[in-house]
Amino acid sequence: MPVSLVTPAFLDTDRPDVPAIVVPRGVTLFHLPGRPVRGRLVRLGPLADALLTRHDHGEAVTRLVGEALALISALSSALKFRGSFSLQAKGDGPITMLLADCTESGAVRGYAQTNPERLAALLAETPEPSARALLGDGYLAFTVDQGPETDRHQGIVSIEGEGLADMALHYFSTSEQLKCELRVACALTPAGWRAGAMVLEKVAGEGGVDPELDSEAREEAWRTASILTATLTDAELLDDDLPVEQLLYRLFHTEGVVADMPRALAYGCRCSRQRLSGILEGFSHDDLDHMAIDGTITMNCEFCNFGFHFPREQVRGQALETD
Repeated sequence: MPVSLVTPAFLDTDRPDVPAIVVPRGVTLFHLPGRPVRGRLVRLGPLADALLTRHDHGEAVTRLVGEALALISALSSALKFRGSFSLQAKGDGPITMLLADCTESGAVRGYAQTNPERLAALLAETPEPSARALLGDGYLAFTVDQGPETDRHQGIVSIEGEGLADMALHYFSTSEQLKCELRVACALTPAGWRAGAMVLEKVAGEGGVDPELDSEAREEAWRTASILTATLTDAELLDDDLPVEQLLYRLFHTEGVVADMPRALAYGCRCSRQRLSGILEGFSHDDLDHMAIDGTITMNCEFCNFGFHFPREQVRGQALETD
């Protein structure tokens, strides 16, 4: 009897044929010496194009997904965790679900689920709709997931504001009591899709702050940094040819600025036949039979838009319990 050389699905850890892209300087941390200001500048570079072109959502939806990828990359770099940090928005608009996450190592992924009919109707009225118009009324959630052995930490607020940055600022002002400024951008450029973000935070403690600055001087330093951040344009944020250090100097040279060690970002879909096979094994035999079409069960990864095919006879599933 011939021996099959096909690896069983539950042992097959191979990923689909997706881009193996790493952006070594995806996140640049910086601070203003002696002032209660620190920040992070994110540029996804060609990683944005690799992630966003896996789906054909059209420009409006793709732009919002790109903004979410840049935002979650920026926010995750401020946390100490092992696992994933995610942004999830659910609403009653044409985009029914927006999801982006980033691991502690900088692996980024994201996708959107849409209602095609409502999206077409909106675009017919407004060719460049806002994030609020795309999402409608609903909620925005940020979640730290460090694995099945730990509790997830999640914060949820209602969707408020017109842009994604406004929605995130609403979350931080109501849930985290954190003073910050956010800028996000995503656009289709001659080099492909590009996405970027800047996060500016007011330092709450004393670390690194000039002890001679009284509370009024600290507040003034924060106001000045916020005003300077507001001058940042989308074109500057997305320009591959404008070095990060030059951009930071352009923005904050009057205040002094120091760029810290950069962090890498990478193509972050973590799907595999092994992972999806484990999900299928949790279904009953009857459910698996209904999923099969012509003897094959197909599972599509929402993130990388890759279809995995499983012969029905190779998926055992769970027998239904009977009294």
